[in-house]
Amino acid sequence: MKKLIKTQNYLTLIADLASLIEQGRKASVRYVNTVLVATYWLVGRRVVEYEQKGKERAEYGELLLEQLSRDITSKFGKGFGRENLRLMRQFYLIYKDTRISQTVSGKLSKNKKEQMLSTELLPAPEVLKAEIEHERQRLLEMKIIKGKK
Repeated sequence: MKKLIKTQNYLTLIADLASLIEQGRKASVRYVNTVLVATYWLVGRRVVEYEQKGKERAEYGELLLEQLSRDITSKFGKGFGRENLRLMRQFYLIYKDTRISQTVSGKLSKNKKEQMLSTELLPAPEVLKAEIEHERQRLLEMKIIKGKK
């Protein structure tokens, strides 16, 4: 087999491919985070709608959260404790008049698209922002670990 000579064109190809792969990985992390935020908001909405059944205020919210936490955690694992479900409910209540969607990205400049999860677009309680950052770090660590194998 002929030995491939590392010409400038070949090195440019490697650089282009590396850039493409890095951009794809970054985009996938942003996408996952956006989907998680939307999912948490929708979970909060469903809990509020179930609790209130058209009433102004729920009568048994904490009991419901305890039961939901047990049932959802048994099915999906960590991340759905009573406190997290309460925060999802609170997230919905704070932003229930805000439309959480990805269509906003179509209206943004390229620089703004790179900042999809900034507080300008998805203002969230500090705890939810920390949760999103934790998930991003976890995904990055998974990528690093997989890269070492």
